[in-house]
Amino acid sequence: MSLQIKNLVVYYQTLSGYVKALDDVTLSIRDGEIMGLAGESGCGKTTLGNSLIRLEPPMKYIKGDVELDGEKLPIWNSSQMNVFRFKKISIIPQYAMNALNPTIKIGKLISELLSSRKFNYKKIKPELERRLDLVELTHDVLSMYPIELSGGMKQRMVLVLSTLLDPSLLIADEITSALDVSTQKAVAEMLVEFRNRKIVKSMIVITHDISILYQIADSILVMYAGKLAEKASTDVMINTPRHPYTKLLISSLPKVGVRYAEKKLSGIPGNTPLLLDPPIGCRFRDRCPVAFDRCFKEPPFIEIEKDHYIACWKECI
Repeated sequence: MSLQIKNLVVYYQTLSGYVKALDDVTLSIRDGEIMGLAGESGCGKTTLGNSLIRLEPPMKYIKGDVELDGEKLPIWNSSQMNVFRFKKISIIPQYAMNALNPTIKIGKLISELLSSRKFNYKKIKPELERRLDLVELTHDVLSMYPIELSGGMKQRMVLVLSTLLDPSLLIADEITSALDVSTQKAVAEMLVEFRNRKIVKSMIVITHDISILYQIADSILVMYAGKLAEKASTDVMINTPRHPYTKLLISSLPKVGVRYAEKKLSGIPGNTPLLLDPPIGCRFRDRCPVAFDRCFKEPPFIEIEKDHYIACWKECI
């Protein structure tokens, strides 16, 4: 098993109290698995990704365990996590195109980063150039400033940079959101190629765009209001979702060839709950079309079929 998370709780500390952004999360990712992480804004996707690599204020670790390849990650201690970052676990952050220092040429930036991890730039440069070839970037980019690269080129450069030391787990956070459709497809295919070539062992791909996950992910995990709602293989999640929230989320997507005049898109009624004081029981209860009395008690996240997990009383009884 590549990644195991048990009962992870991470809150945001504010003047008004704790925002319960990630509440009792338990999941696992197998070696070689690309897991897509989906849900509305504020559901906890980015919080989950960031908590695995760098907890920054106002984020606060409350409890839980994280193991990667059988080794426990001290996610609550930033200095101890330095041993794991970039080498065992790496991230392509949200707004990755702005992650490159605009005042430093890319080659020098990579050299300084490798030096901070006690790696020799000259020894790694041949492999760096091979990976630039893999993502279809010329070696000239190493002598360029980030401003000289297009958005798609920056995104591919950050992909190379984040995986240069072959991390076991790569977290890709909204890496296609600011790109045109053709570049989105190219970047998504590169993620799969990096997994297939065993440059990285497994991935978490965080996105609002479920259509991207349908193309590249082996499994999809849907979150809602800091809780896990459903996890299954991609085909199952797209074709036969079981959780009411997942069903509404997927039904709100436009279908190819269907005109707006024929079928208007429908959103999910209501709003996500405020996580300073989340509702008792199922957090989707107030928006759920099939809610009943038992939903005032929190449903467990359990396996209802092989590799199909769900937190819903309607499906568990």
